[in-house]
Amino acid sequence: MKCYIKDYPRPQFVRNEWENLNGEWNFVFDYENEGEKKKYFCSFPNSKKINVPFTYETSLSGICDESVHYVVWYNKKIYISKEKFTDKYSILNFEGSDYTTKVWINGNYVGCNRGGYSRFSFNIQTYIVDGENDITVKVEDSLSKIQPRGKQRYKKESWKCWYVQTTGIWKTVWLEWVSKEHIKSVKNTPKLESGTVKLEINTNLSEYILEEKKYYIEVQISYDGQVLNTVKELLSSDYEIVELPISSNNISNTLKIWSPSNPNLYDITYTLYCDSTILDKVSSYFGIRDISIIRNKIFLNKEELYLKMILDQGYWNESHLTPPNEEALVADIDNIIKYGYNCVRKHQKIEDERFLYWCDVKGLLVWSEMANCYLFNDNSIKCFTDEWIRVVKQNYNHPSIITWVPINESWGVKDVYNDIKQQSFVNSIYYLTKSIDGTGLVITNDGWEHTISDIITIHDYSQDGKTLYYRYKENKEKILNNNVEEFENMRYIFASGYEYKGQPVIISEYGGIAINSNVGWGYGKQVKDKEEFLERFTKLTKTIQNFDYISGYCYTQLTDVMQEINGLMYFDRKYKVEPDIISKINNAIFKNNGEKYV
Repeated sequence: MKCYIKDYPRPQFVRNEWENLNGEWNFVFDYENEGEKKKYFCSFPNSKKINVPFTYETSLSGICDESVHYVVWYNKKIYISKEKFTDKYSILNFEGSDYTTKVWINGNYVGCNRGGYSRFSFNIQTYIVDGENDITVKVEDSLSKIQPRGKQRYKKESWKCWYVQTTGIWKTVWLEWVSKEHIKSVKNTPKLESGTVKLEINTNLSEYILEEKKYYIEVQISYDGQVLNTVKELLSSDYEIVELPISSNNISNTLKIWSPSNPNLYDITYTLYCDSTILDKVSSYFGIRDISIIRNKIFLNKEELYLKMILDQGYWNESHLTPPNEEALVADIDNIIKYGYNCVRKHQKIEDERFLYWCDVKGLLVWSEMANCYLFNDNSIKCFTDEWIRVVKQNYNHPSIITWVPINESWGVKDVYNDIKQQSFVNSIYYLTKSIDGTGLVITNDGWEHTISDIITIHDYSQDGKTLYYRYKENKEKILNNNVEEFENMRYIFASGYEYKGQPVIISEYGGIAINSNVGWGYGKQVKDKEEFLERFTKLTKTIQNFDYISGYCYTQLTDVMQEINGLMYFDRKYKVEPDIISKINNAIFKNNGEKYV
């Protein structure tokens, strides 16, 4: 897209004046949590060096210490010239820091953020000086089950599918310079039926709007270099809704629809004026697509969508949750597509937004899943809900995201089957998500014990096609009516008091096949070699494809992750099985021929 800048951390809201602060920072462990008392923000102690944004647990950080430390500090000196911030605000952005982050500039306390997965920012204008400036960051983390942590372990040792914790800054830190009167955000909702796009524009004009000035927003839409429409609207408040045709009357209004086979994207720019003076300009893009459910099927742009998904946890051997670089993100997407999948379930992680950009560009559908807590109480409700709202709003504009998955396998709501309070919480998250994004689908508790959900998902790690075939062919009504006691290792599909209402059904986790290894963990008995792997994979996948009432599947998983060794690729991204072999199995769907594979 025209707005694309390599390594720019916020690809859907791009300004030209910015500086990447990744790289070498000073770093210390604060073993006794005495840094604030000792005023590290005024005089940083002798320290290690760390390569931000990689956490101290990783090799790319330069430290590579996997033990648990609850308090860490960062410090960096940067040069800011007066020309940069005259008549502008300097905004310090953190794409992700886990978990409680406090910031000081030149010894002055700026603010605090709680959360590990969403972006946050501070206006540091009143704290900076012309020349050298000192940034100090304190991050407090824990093994608490109350905070959203996803697959980060909550013990001091890893086990099964829980891995080394992520502590501190783990995504890009960067500066940008904006006009004092500027655009804060734009929520865009393209509408396929009307050929329009609805823009909800947020500015910071509330303190200026009553002055004797006129403020305008100009929106320009283009496709493949051709300007299709330009609209300029007078602003009367700091929140305005502008809805405009994607193409003006004198230009062909044939819509370029976004889909995996044709990931068409439109360029869009937002320019803020005061009278005739440009104050702020932001570049972005959008895609037009419609996701819906008709009876028990999913439709994308009015065509039935069969989801061939793969589960991806987004870990790397040398950098854990942080991608080693943008090219690594692109490579994973390319491999997913090569393996014949049309959708990725990004599991228990809010991925770097550059990943979503490349999914938009390359046409890979996304299920966006929140990192879960592991306890249920008033504090966990607040921690989860506050951050989930920020995540959904942050990533709303990406056309690749078709489904939101706030909770997985009753994690953090372990008694949801019969606990009315936990059911109420799960349902509230469903409606809250829908209130922000009325265009997407929501699965509130993926895998089992569903309450309200747009799709009914089932996790089944049976390791032979025969078990799957007879379970789902002969027992559809039993399974969807919660009569599952006779089936080995199967949880209730619905929470008590809830029942099947004709939604699409997807096997959203299966497989997990591990090739024989002296170390590591996978589902079921490990296979001895690639040939045995392919035999089992084929039987499982073809069996699921057999059933007309099942609308798709999600294989576990793309890569090995630490001690979990059930990936299609090793942790270093070398292939266990070549993509073209898996792609042929995924794409040659034979309905009503299940007996062939059992």
